This record gives sequence, structure tokens and C-alpha cells, in this order.
Amino acid sequence: QQQQQRRMFTAALLVLVFILAAVSTTEAGKKEKPEKKAKKSDCGEWQWSVCVPTNGDCGLGTREGTRTGAECKQTTKTQKCKIPCNWKKQFGAECKYQFQAWGECDLNTALKTRTGNLKRALHNADCQKTVTISKPCGKLTKPKPQESKKKKKEGKKQEKMLD
Repeated sequence: QQQQQRRMFTAALLVLVFILAAVSTTEAGKKEKPEKKAKKSDCGEWQWSVCVPTNGDCGLGTREGTRTGAECKQTTKTQKCKIPCNWKKQFGAECKYQFQAWGECDLNTALKTRTGNLKRALHNADCQKTVTISKPCGKLTKPKPQESKKKKKEGKKQEKMLD
């Protein structure tokens, strides 16, 4: 009976060794896959054109992407994109800036200016780090001293009484 137990133990041990060998072979096969991905890295990075809106100067549109590489299956593709309509397009439709408050009016030029710092660039757009914009100051009139509303009403009441 002891010999039979030894045989069973030996058989179980052999089965365990075969299982471990099979698992290690499977893991070795999985390690080879990243090497195949390395071959795909012969393709260059995608370079994207600016977003061209379908209608008008903002909203939905498309952009073209290209990349180089002898082994690449795909070297060009088109992608949907969107240009936000509330961004300052004079600095690039894909560049968003955080603007400071408007400065004081320059009496020589009748313009006020403010500076904006780059907040976000879509799709690696080439954006200036800081931009400055100007706008007309508007009317430069001295404020008139206003009478209180009570005094105006009282004056109107007196006028009606006199009539």
C-alpha cells in the first residue's frame, strides 16, 4: 500500500512539473508579442493639419493626418474635429487663451489692451505663448452728477401741482 501511495505521489509530482512547464512556455510566448509591436514602431508619429470647418469658421469639420514609414499600412487618414465658436480665431482656431482684465485707455491711441496667456492648444497646434489684443476705448465723457431719484420725483410733483 505504501508503494502505491509513492507511485501516486510521483505521478502527481510529474503532472505538476508538466503543468508548470506548459505555463512557462505560454508566458514565454506572451513575451514575444511586444517585440512584434516594436516592428510597428517603424511608423512615424501622426502629423495633423489644422481643423477645417465644414460650414463657416467654427463648428464641426475635418483634419488630415499623415505619417511616414516604409512598413506602415496606413500613412494618411481623415479625422473629425470641432473648432469652438467662442475662441479668439485671430490667434488660431485651435489656441485658447486666458485673458487678463482690460487695461486703462491710452489717450494717444484711444485704445485699451489686454494680454492673454496660452491655456490650451488642440492637437499640438502651433500657438503663441502670450498674445495682446486691443479695442477702442469707447466714449471718453466725464460722468454727470446725477440727482437722486427722490429729488426728481418731488420736483415733478411740484410741477403738476402748479399746473
